[in-house]
Amino acid sequence: MRKRLLWTIVGATVVGSATASFGQGFKINEQGTKAMGMANAFVAQADDPSALAYNPAGIAFLKGSQFQLGGLTIFVPQTEFQGTTKLSGTTVVNEKANGDTFIVPTVYATKSLESIPLSFGLGINTFYPLAKRWDASSAFRDSSQEISIKPINFQPTVAYRFDDLKLAVAAGLDVTWARVSMQKMAYTQLPPALGGSYAELGTLGADATGTGIGYNFGLQWKPLDSLSFGAAYRSQIKLNLDGDANYLATTTLGQSPALGLAKTIKTGAKTDITLPDSLSLGVAYKPIDALTLEFDAEWTGWSSYDKLEIKFSNGLAAFNNKPDVKNWKDVWTYRFGTQYAVNKNLDLRAGFAYDVNPIPDSTLGPELPDSDRYNVSIGSGIHNEFGSIDFGYMWVHWTDRTVSNAKESGTFKSDAHLVGASVTLKF
Repeated sequence: MRKRLLWTIVGATVVGSATASFGQGFKINEQGTKAMGMANAFVAQADDPSALAYNPAGIAFLKGSQFQLGGLTIFVPQTEFQGTTKLSGTTVVNEKANGDTFIVPTVYATKSLESIPLSFGLGINTFYPLAKRWDASSAFRDSSQEISIKPINFQPTVAYRFDDLKLAVAAGLDVTWARVSMQKMAYTQLPPALGGSYAELGTLGADATGTGIGYNFGLQWKPLDSLSFGAAYRSQIKLNLDGDANYLATTTLGQSPALGLAKTIKTGAKTDITLPDSLSLGVAYKPIDALTLEFDAEWTGWSSYDKLEIKFSNGLAAFNNKPDVKNWKDVWTYRFGTQYAVNKNLDLRAGFAYDVNPIPDSTLGPELPDSDRYNVSIGSGIHNEFGSIDFGYMWVHWTDRTVSNAKESGTFKSDAHLVGASVTLKF
C-alpha cells in the first residue's frame, strides 16, 4: 500500500504541475504580435524587437533605439473528454475542463550603436505559461484538479553585424524564474485482502519556485534584398524547484499510521525540470516588394523530459527516490507565414502552422491532454517612422486524441483562441 500511495502522490505533486499548459508540450511560441499574425514564421525576417525571442541576430539590423510592449491573451481550452478513468471504472463519463484566461506580457528593448555595427537587447517574456482546471468532483480528480505555471524569462543579448557579408550573429542568456502550483485528490489502491478498491485518502496541494540559466544564439543572412535566411538555437534550462507540499486527510484511511500519514502534513519538496533545447531554421522571400513569404521549421528536444522525481524533506520522506517515467520525444513544428504591404503604413498578415506533440500514449494524462495541432492566424500592422501598432489572432485546433493507458481510456478534444497586441516605439 505504501508503494501504491507513493505513485499516487508523485504523479501529481510539484513538478507534475509543470505540464499544465497546452500545445507542443508546455511551450508557448507566441512571443510577438507581428510574428503571431504569420503563425510565428519569423526566424528569417526577425525585423522588430521581438526578434529577441525568435532570432536575436535580427536586432543587428534594427535602427537606433526601439522599445516594444506587447500582450497575449490566451483563452485556455475547455478540453472535453469522453471515456473511462480509474475513478469511473467501466462507466463512461463526459468531462469538460473549466475555462480560463491567461495574459502573457512581453517587453523588448534594443539599441544599435552608430559608430560600430554592434547592437544590444533585453527581452522579458515567458515561454512556458498556462493553466488547466478540472472540477473538484471530476473523474480526473485523482490526477489533477488545478494546475498553473507562472514563469518569467529575462534575456540580455548582444549582436554584431558584418556589413560586407550582410550577415549578423548574436548571443544571449536566458534567466528563467518560475512558480508552479497544483491541487489534486490523493487515492490509493487497496490490497486484494481489503477489497482491492481505489480508495480516497485526502487533498494534496503543492507550490514551488525555481530558477535556471541557459543561453541562445542567432544568425541572420541577407544575401539579397528579396531573400533572407535565419537560424536560432536556445539551450536547455534546468529549473531547480523548491517549495512546500500540504496534505489534508479526508477519510479515516487517509490518516492511517500504517501508511505513514497523519490528519495534516506540511513538508518541503524539491525537484528539477530540464526545459528542452530548440533549433529554428527559416527562409523568407519577397517575390514582389509588397509581399513577403516565410517558411520555418523548429526542432524541440522534449526528450529532456524523461522522468519526474520528487524529494520530500520530512513527513513524506518515505516517498523519495521513486521516479515517474515520462519518456517524451523530440518533435518538429512547421510554419508558413505571409505579409502583404497594402501601402507604406499598413500591412496584412496570415499564417498556418502544424505542431507535432511530444507525449506518448502511455504517459498522456489530464494534466496536459496534448495532441498534434493546427494553428491558423491573421494579423495587421500600422506603422510609420516613429513606431508601429500590431494586432494578431490565432485559432488552435488539436486533433482528437484517443488513448488507453493506466490513467484513462477515451478521447480528448480541445480548441483555443489567442489574441495579441503590441506597441513599438522608435527613437
